[in-house]
Amino acid sequence: MAKAIALLSGGLDSTLAARMVIEQGIEVEALTYAALFSSVISGDLCKPEARRSAEILGVPLRVMDHTKSFLEIVKHPKHGYGSNMNPCIDCRILMLRETIKYMRKVGADFIVSGEVVGQRPMSQKHHTIKMIDKQAGVEGYILRPLCAKRLRPTIAEENGIVDRERLLDISGRSRKPQIALARRFHITDYPSPGGGCLLTDPAFGRKMQDLLRFNIDADLNDVHLLKLGRHFRIDERTKVVIGRDEEENPKILSLARNGDRLLELAMVPGPLTLLRGDITDTNIQSAAALTVRYSKARNEKEVRVLVKSPGSVQTATLKASALDKVLTSQMDISVHDKAVRGSSE
Repeated sequence: MAKAIALLSGGLDSTLAARMVIEQGIEVEALTYAALFSSVISGDLCKPEARRSAEILGVPLRVMDHTKSFLEIVKHPKHGYGSNMNPCIDCRILMLRETIKYMRKVGADFIVSGEVVGQRPMSQKHHTIKMIDKQAGVEGYILRPLCAKRLRPTIAEENGIVDRERLLDISGRSRKPQIALARRFHITDYPSPGGGCLLTDPAFGRKMQDLLRFNIDADLNDVHLLKLGRHFRIDERTKVVIGRDEEENPKILSLARNGDRLLELAMVPGPLTLLRGDITDTNIQSAAALTVRYSKARNEKEVRVLVKSPGSVQTATLKASALDKVLTSQMDISVHDKAVRGSSE
C-alpha cells in the first residue's frame, strides 16, 4: 500500500487534504511541528487542534521539534518578513526540508499539504510555491489536494498512486469550497481560519521585534515569556514583565531563571513581576513602581514590595508608589507601533 506523510496543523484545510488522500485508499501518517509561536507556553508543544484533527482522521501523529531552528529563522530570514515578524517563506522551506527527510526515513511515497494557491499573499502565490518546493527539495513529492488541478501533476499522480481526477482546483481566500467539502466528509469540529501563528499578530510582532533588537541571542525561554503579561522596556538591556491575572503569575514564575528578580506586593494581592537584564537598584525600583501601577494599591501613597531571586527564600523589601502614567506608557512595548519590516502575509 502506498503511504503519505500529511502535514497537519489542525486547521480545516490540512484536515481535508489528508482526508482526500485517505479516501483514495492510501495510508497516511500525520506530521506536525512543535508550535513555538502558538499560545502554548511549555510542555507539550503540539497544538491541541492538531491532535484533535489526527483523532478525527484516525491516523497516527508524530510531533517534530525544530523550535531552535525556527527561532534562528525568525532572527535571520533569507526571504524577509510578512506584515509583522512572520518569515513565512523561510519557515515553510525549513518545514518541508525536514518533512522530506522523514518521508524518506519511513519509506513513504509523498507529502500531503493543505495549502491553497492564492490563499496567503506571501507564501502561497503560484510562483512562490514553486520556489519554496525547489529550495526545500520537494519538487514532485508534495501533493496539495485542494488545489492540485491548478498545479503541475506530482510524481504520485503520474505513477498512478493518486487519481488526479478526484483532486480539486480551489484557489483564493474564500472558504466556501472547503466548508462544503467538510460537510460532505461529516467534519464539523474545526477551528476558525487564521493560521494561529503569533508572529502574524501586530502586538506580538512588536514584542518580538523589541526582543531581537536588544537581544539577538534570545532563546526559547525569552520567546515563551513574550506570550505572557505586560512587557516594559526600562533600558537597552533590561525589561519588566508583569502578570495580567492569577493564571499568568505561576506561568511567569515557571520561566524565571538565574539572574532574574521577582517582585510582588507585600500586603495586597496583585501581579507577579519579573525583572530581567541589569539588576541595579534603580531598575529594581522602576520594576517595583510598575508593579504598584498594575495593582489595587495604585492609588496608595506608598506600599511595600517584596523582591527575591528565583528559587530563593531570602526576600528584600522596599517601598514604592505607582509609576506615572506617562512614564508607564513610554516603557510599554506593546503600545509603541514601531516599524515592522516586510510585505504582508
